[in-house]
Amino acid sequence: MCGIAGIARLGAEPPDDRRTLEAMLERIRHRGPDDEGIHQSGDASIGMRRLAIIDLAGGHQPICNEDRTVWVVNNGEIYNFKRLRSQLERSGHAFATRSDTEVIVHAYEEWGQRFVEHLEGMFALAVWDSRRRTLLLARDRLGIKPLYYQLSNGRLAFASEVKALLQVPWVGVALDDDALRDHLSVGCAVAPSTIFRGVSKLRPAEMLVWRSGTVGQHRYWHLPDAVDARLTESAWVERLRADLDRAIDDHLIADVPVGAFLSGGIDSSTIVGLMARRLDQPVNTYAIGYTGSKVADYYNELPYALQVAQRYSTNHREILVQPNVAQLLPKLIWHLEEPISDTAIITTYLVSELASHSVKVIMSGVGGDELFGGYTRYLGASYGASYRRIPAWVRRVLEPLSELLPSGRGSRFLDLSRYAKQFVRSGRLDWGGQYRTLVQLIRPQVLARMIDGGIDCSTHDGFQRALAEVSTDDPLLRLFTVDANAQLSEALLLLSDKMTMAVSLECRVPLLDQKLVETAASIPASMKVRGTNLKYLFKQAVSDVLPADIRNRKKRGFGAPLGSWLQRELRPLRAELLGPRGLGLRGLFNAEVLGRICTEHDQSREDYTDLLMTLMNLEIWCRIFVDGATPADVGGDLAERMAVA
Repeated sequence: MCGIAGIARLGAEPPDDRRTLEAMLERIRHRGPDDEGIHQSGDASIGMRRLAIIDLAGGHQPICNEDRTVWVVNNGEIYNFKRLRSQLERSGHAFATRSDTEVIVHAYEEWGQRFVEHLEGMFALAVWDSRRRTLLLARDRLGIKPLYYQLSNGRLAFASEVKALLQVPWVGVALDDDALRDHLSVGCAVAPSTIFRGVSKLRPAEMLVWRSGTVGQHRYWHLPDAVDARLTESAWVERLRADLDRAIDDHLIADVPVGAFLSGGIDSSTIVGLMARRLDQPVNTYAIGYTGSKVADYYNELPYALQVAQRYSTNHREILVQPNVAQLLPKLIWHLEEPISDTAIITTYLVSELASHSVKVIMSGVGGDELFGGYTRYLGASYGASYRRIPAWVRRVLEPLSELLPSGRGSRFLDLSRYAKQFVRSGRLDWGGQYRTLVQLIRPQVLARMIDGGIDCSTHDGFQRALAEVSTDDPLLRLFTVDANAQLSEALLLLSDKMTMAVSLECRVPLLDQKLVETAASIPASMKVRGTNLKYLFKQAVSDVLPADIRNRKKRGFGAPLGSWLQRELRPLRAELLGPRGLGLRGLFNAEVLGRICTEHDQSREDYTDLLMTLMNLEIWCRIFVDGATPADVGGDLAERMAVA
């Protein structure tokens, strides 16, 4: 695990390339505080900052082949490296270390550009072949690890984080209008877009090949596009459980302590239970909760996490969160680098900080809801079909009435009311339009009124491109395919990587193991979700691991009760960031429309939690990356203003 960076350009390396690369690596020191390495040859300079996890003494990067003509840097873990190593040794390759990264070098020698198809794990890597004057960049299949790049006149710069790229002389900072539209529409910028104009990120399962100044890109893997209807339920349960067990075994490989996030939900609880059955010592588990109000109690999952911790006798630690985040948010945006909408940035960072004091590797349940049908929005197709069976004249009465429903996230009633309003709005649309309605932050017509300055607010954006790539008829597989190329990779996995690496903690996501993903994608929707019983088959597969009340409890997200905080405790912070001293100065948005949005949120007429989070994060992003203020200065200023508000 580490952070990587590099520069490739034609001709002899300029004398300042090493200094530039050193500055790039210094910017991402938090990703790898244990070691640094640089290699320069020919047209390329590549480097890394290392967080030592496997082969602590011998895993220094960059790593080369026997004749020092192929060099690699890798951010991530190759979980099948022992199996690959044995295979490559039988083919005559000689290894100098026990590191998982070294298998990449010899796999490239053995299979050329198809080497990446043999790797199982999470990775963002660069391979420099000095004989062919070729640099290859690749991102893992699900996009667990990020990789950014910038192309300019045949020159290529790449890094694990954008802040490293900003050390390159020809890379500047400007707001990308298309990416801003993505953030405001669906909460994140869909690859290859980023909020930084001119800076791109590799898509999941994408390889970029730079050769003597020319660039080509291709996807080396795709999700299955069809389900397998031949297996019985019991056969699927057996196969799924076998893949789960193997995935946990592979993800436990480390030469340092490993812990687990524990929310009390199905996914994290399953991971803890399976870990406990494999480790000789108690699992280190970490949970986060809230207290002090009914809304906080609604979000608080600590009792469920404690129940699982006691069942498996873990070393359990908890942290309570208060809504005093004014000074924290700038630090998070500095690490996050994009104003994504997910409130889990707060919870993930704080629980990661707690865990970093006792472990260097943490297990997370990210991906389980996408794989196995765990989101309420996945019921949209079923509810939509039922809704369309209602006589048209009744629907004409229901639709305007549904607009009167309250909407929020502070109680079970408000949650159900919010979902009902969304389902009615999307009930007559095709599956793509329906799904977009269920995940969007704001309706397109309202967004168009809010934005000033000529930004195109049509729905032909990154999310729409993800919809267009779907080729399956299975209702859940097509939703997972969209999620895999949009929110999962560019929001959930992005924040998981950035918030854990901010405290030098490696986050592993065993439910996104390649073979487990391929198995899950092949399961028919009728077995993943049974009626309104979400994650039906997954629950059957782990029935011996979890108590019934954990298996059957209602889904709760890992975010904070920010919607309620924005109506009350954080209302002054919202006014500071979105008002005339904040976004109001930048001329991007219509102040009157933005004011109405805030009013509707305060009155629970619409739930704009994610949109307001994005807008607040955007203003903080502008202050740091556009205006040039430090996160500490921005945080201090906000804290002072909140103290007198």
